[in-house]
Amino acid sequence: METFGHHVLGELWNCDRKLLEDIKYIERLFVNAALQAGAEVREVAFHQFAPQGVSGVVLISESHLTIHSFPEHNYASIDIYTCGEHLRPGIAFEKIARGLGSSQYEKKEITRGLPNPAENNR
Repeated sequence: METFGHHVLGELWNCDRKLLEDIKYIERLFVNAALQAGAEVREVAFHQFAPQGVSGVVLISESHLTIHSFPEHNYASIDIYTCGEHLRPGIAFEKIARGLGSSQYEKKEITRGLPNPAENNR
């Protein structure tokens, strides 16, 4: 089986609290990050929670980018999943981390669609 895609899971700490509460800013940031990664944007849906926090998704032809922000902790969790070899999810991750003012982050990258070695022995 060939690789289906690349999945980037991001933990963003020490973000700018005001930015984490700004739904319009986050929406623009995520759409621009998707475009800079080479993706084709299909749909965009974001929601502002009360009293704080934003969740959202940018659906792309190649999969998705998502966020859930926790302004009270200056933290956001993000998820970038792209299919195909032409996309650059790392560029999207860096743009989002910088755009939210994160001074500390962790990025986990997972290659999706590779077969489980145990299944190859069946």
